[in-house]
Amino acid sequence: MRNRTLRIAALLALATALTVPMAAASAATQPPPPAAETTASIKGWGRLDYPIAGNDIQVAVDARATFAKDGAFPTRSEGTLRLSHKMTGPDGASRTYWAYMEVDCMTKGGPNATVTGRIVAASNNPADATFPADPFQSMLKDHVRLGMSFYVAGKGGGPSRVGLSGVADKTLSKCMAPAPSSEVVKGGFSLKS
Repeated sequence: MRNRTLRIAALLALATALTVPMAAASAATQPPPPAAETTASIKGWGRLDYPIAGNDIQVAVDARATFAKDGAFPTRSEGTLRLSHKMTGPDGASRTYWAYMEVDCMTKGGPNATVTGRIVAASNNPADATFPADPFQSMLKDHVRLGMSFYVAGKGGGPSRVGLSGVADKTLSKCMAPAPSSEVVKGGFSLKS
């Protein structure tokens, strides 16, 4: 009887010794918990369709955002956005107006993204007989915020599009922009999440 009790005790000790390392190994191979954050980015350059001849509108963007898990608005956004508008007069002379923005918000949903920012640098073209004074200089002085929306078309999704908030939006809220209505006629954007 005593031998039988010792054998049972030895088997229980052996079983315990084997179970602990196997449980630890099993815990080590478990997948990590779901991430507490997600990220998104939009990058690219595009020339936009414009209904008036002699105008060349271009947008370049490189924006990134971090979102809390299942969050709609970012916890952090950064990047740059550049808008340029080249005007060519009837005599062939041209002038380019541009604004450079620091991104303060980027949101994403499906093939769409919205980017807002404050103008931090701008062109400074004087008025002359052919061209108006540079509107971006006064926007820079007033710390104007601009918003752009992007529809990034996939294969068979038609043309990509961009929407711009416009000059009057000095009090534009973060993450807000109009619907993307201007067709991208050259270049393109990459949207990732």
